[in-house]
This record gives sequence, C-alpha cells and structure tokens, in this order.
Amino acid sequence: MSLLLILIGAILLALGVILVYDARPITKKYFGFSDQNEAVFGMKMLGFILTVIGGVLLLLYL
Repeated sequence: MSLLLILIGAILLALGVILVYDARPITKKYFGFSDQNEAVFGMKMLGFILTVIGGVLLLLYL
C-alpha cells in the first residue's frame, strides 16, 4: 500500500512541477481564452497544489 502511495505522490509532484513550469505554452496549445493570464494563473495554482500534495505524500510514506 505504501509503495502505491509513494508512486502516486511522485506522479503528482512531477505533474505539478510541469504545470507550474509550462503553464503558458500549455494554455496557448489547449485553450483559446481571450484572457490567457487568468488561465496561466489557474494552471500555476493547480500545479502548486499538486506539488504540495505529492510532496506531502512522499514525505509521509518514505
């Protein structure tokens, strides 16, 4: 069970870092918003939250 949680934590951490780092190119590619700054801000916040959740899972189960 702990191996599964470690794997999920690592995946969430990696996805969160990717979302924070590549938020602007991802929003340009997949979304057609007129105001891209709000979309980029939302993607970065989602990435930050995923990074924190993944980091906590890794911290607790390693």
